[in-house]
Amino acid sequence: MPSVTTYSTGHPPDLLSPSPVTTLARTADAPEFRVLGTLEVRRGTAVYRPRGPKVRKLLALLVVRANDIVTMDQLVDELWEGAPPATAQNTARTHVYHLRQELGRQLGPDLVHALLVTESTGYSLRVDERQTDLTAFHRFYRQGCRQLRSGHVESAYESFGAALGLWRGTVLVDVRQGRVLTAHAREIEEFHLHAQEKRIEAAMRLGHYHELLPQLMNLVARHPYNEWLHAQLIDALHRAGRRGDALRAFQDVRTVLADELGVEPSADLRRVHQCVLMGERAA
Repeated sequence: MPSVTTYSTGHPPDLLSPSPVTTLARTADAPEFRVLGTLEVRRGTAVYRPRGPKVRKLLALLVVRANDIVTMDQLVDELWEGAPPATAQNTARTHVYHLRQELGRQLGPDLVHALLVTESTGYSLRVDERQTDLTAFHRFYRQGCRQLRSGHVESAYESFGAALGLWRGTVLVDVRQGRVLTAHAREIEEFHLHAQEKRIEAAMRLGHYHELLPQLMNLVARHPYNEWLHAQLIDALHRAGRRGDALRAFQDVRTVLADELGVEPSADLRRVHQCVLMGERAA
């Protein structure tokens, strides 16, 4: 597991820069498979990015489904997006062969033989859970959730920071995604947002209101209908002594919801607004 730097609550870190995690903990010289940004395989200082759009799709699907079987039907659906040729299964096997050849040149054929396994119904990438950034992200995320529930707020804050530090950009940003990968990518991005929300929750409980404001402003601009994020922004502005800005932020989201969705703010959002009006802190 990557090391996690701890901070005292009196000296909060830059909330826009999650705890950096550049190397996944693993056995010596084991390859790392990364999808939280560009698709790449790392081994030591060497970085491999597969060539060919279908080989890239194939590797991406194997990594996001690491240690699970990607069936031939799923593989064909992803590679040809619902319109496969009559020779699709044989062609898919050829792409797997090319992927094995490429990985073999980078990692060695014996290691690839153990990594990329042929199953009766498809293929599987067999790796230690510490060898993929996606699995490491989920591990840190679950750890942070447990710590937050048990009241270990600062530890949770650091765990969520470690999870977010694994991200290098939009998931599989350099892979043209078919239907199967698109579904996986949407789910992964949703977890990314959840991790950001959980870290914000921890930061609010630690009193890092001023430090949170740039990130919250950025997030509400990217997710204008996310009322939870708007509520945190309004609350953080209020707690940071910017009551007028907090009231304006409520009016802004109220206008967006009315003009674009035809709805009023939720009860939770109205409650935060009322707390600002009354000069009270939201629970």
